[in-house]
Amino acid sequence: MTTSGSVPYAVDVNPPPTGDDWVGLSGDPLSVDAASAWAVVPSCGAVVAFSGHVRDHAPGRVGVSSLEYEAYEDQVTARLARVVEDIRSRWPDVGRVALLHRHGRLAVTETAVVVVVSAPHRDDAFEAARHGIDTLKATVPIWKRESWAGGESWGVDAQQLTGADAS
Repeated sequence: MTTSGSVPYAVDVNPPPTGDDWVGLSGDPLSVDAASAWAVVPSCGAVVAFSGHVRDHAPGRVGVSSLEYEAYEDQVTARLARVVEDIRSRWPDVGRVALLHRHGRLAVTETAVVVVVSAPHRDDAFEAARHGIDTLKATVPIWKRESWAGGESWGVDAQQLTGADAS
């Protein structure tokens, strides 16, 4: 594990030994249960977890069999850390934040992304988690290539990346 400032960067799917931020890009399976359990702290009564999974279709594409995620690995953890900083600036009472994403080839139903936020109250936890996934998708350089019965191509919902503070 490496550290930049006060934000630990997970280089695998294990939670950081210290700190309240867990960000990472992994080729290994992600555990929503592990991230949710890690987020529980005495000061927080709410934990909200979002997990995104590979589905069997996309707009205009039936029979999707897999996704392959590619990432600009040198930038992913720094961008994820910026998303966490943004969450903490908007919801200063949040306890722990986990932003984890897979890369490589994933089959239908596999977990591609996990966002977990704990907060003293549910409203902040829900809002911060929603902001986390939306901002991650808009600002972190990770792209998906879909494979389906008729071929393969980059995902049809790709978007131009923006800065974490643009949302």
